[in-house]
Amino acid sequence: MEKFPLTKQGYIALEAELKNLKGVERPNIIAAIDEARSHGDLSENAEYSAAKEKQSFIEGRIQDLEAVLSRAQVIDVANSHYDVVRFGATVSVADEDTDEEKSYQIVGDYEADIEKNKISLSSPLAKALIGKEVGDTAEYTAPGGRKSFEILEINYI
Repeated sequence: MEKFPLTKQGYIALEAELKNLKGVERPNIIAAIDEARSHGDLSENAEYSAAKEKQSFIEGRIQDLEAVLSRAQVIDVANSHYDVVRFGATVSVADEDTDEEKSYQIVGDYEADIEKNKISLSSPLAKALIGKEVGDTAEYTAPGGRKSFEILEINYI
């Protein structure tokens, strides 16, 4: 059975989402379905259809989260001190073309969120960064073309 790497924070966040879906969202959608049923003919009831669709999404997400959490390999990187980029590292980089600096944390697929600068271990950028040290250049092919970043700092937080 395949294990899914997760940071400790990622595992806690997925657990919280699962708890919210089971304890809050599921009961709310059941109540919304009951309310929509009370409005009569279900075949032409848009409220009922929307509630059933949302229920289907919630149940699917619950199943996904339960599967991931049951097969999670939690890796606590808070006390790690590596000189190279590994899973869980927060890496500060400078784009060699624009000199723009950014920081990314390398996380598991299920906790990746580019808006929070958390990139998946399986992403091209993360693959280019893994194993590199401060001062090294990481190159990869992005949708917009070839990109290269200089590694400025590596932290495990």
